[in-house]
Amino acid sequence: MNALAIITARGGSKRIPRKNCKDFLGRPIMEYSIEAALSSKMFEEVMVSTDDQEIAEIAKKAGAQIPFFRSAKTSDDFATTVDVILEVLEEYRKIGRQFDYVCCIYPTAPFVTGEKIKDAMKLLEQQNADALMPVVSFSFPPLRSVIIQNEVLRPKWPENMMKRSQDLETLYHDCGQFYCMNVQRFLEEKTIFMEKTVPFYMDEMEVQDIDTEIDWKLAELKYHLLNNQKI
Repeated sequence: MNALAIITARGGSKRIPRKNCKDFLGRPIMEYSIEAALSSKMFEEVMVSTDDQEIAEIAKKAGAQIPFFRSAKTSDDFATTVDVILEVLEEYRKIGRQFDYVCCIYPTAPFVTGEKIKDAMKLLEQQNADALMPVVSFSFPPLRSVIIQNEVLRPKWPENMMKRSQDLETLYHDCGQFYCMNVQRFLEEKTIFMEKTVPFYMDEMEVQDIDTEIDWKLAELKYHLLNNQKI
């Protein structure tokens, strides 16, 4: 499989300063993503897209490549993941390297493992899919959600309020950890969510948004509990 792993780790972070190189249970958090990509043995190259020298040094020590630095345009608060991936693929094209598949891994995804990435990349290929996205089901059924109108609670979908949870359709959301894609289809559509995007199911214990300090502590607690369970 001719595949590239891209770990997107810019230096700027507003809610958690220096988030991508912050210590997570004794190691810079981005090391977990690099380790997962390398141990999957699915990639011709594992690279980190960054604009930050400290992040670059951490990445190199962990075994990732820094063939070029991210541009200012893709380093600001408005750049999307798609923008970053497009830039990386274009920079590789300039030096004569092209890939059939790409896996974009976020640097704050300590629950991602090499085995998961391996399984995901193989599933992408076996399904002849455009893209693969890890998903997890909502812990509470959104179809029974409520809204507030004039300081009074109202059901968003009244017809669902008296239904049993098990009778409602299961809804999922993006885990925000990694995305696997067919490069040709990605370059054509320029989006992560493509026509044939297949799911990769995750357990709720292995999913945690990390946007605040409380999120960070919850992620460390989950990681610790998972390790104890494995032991």
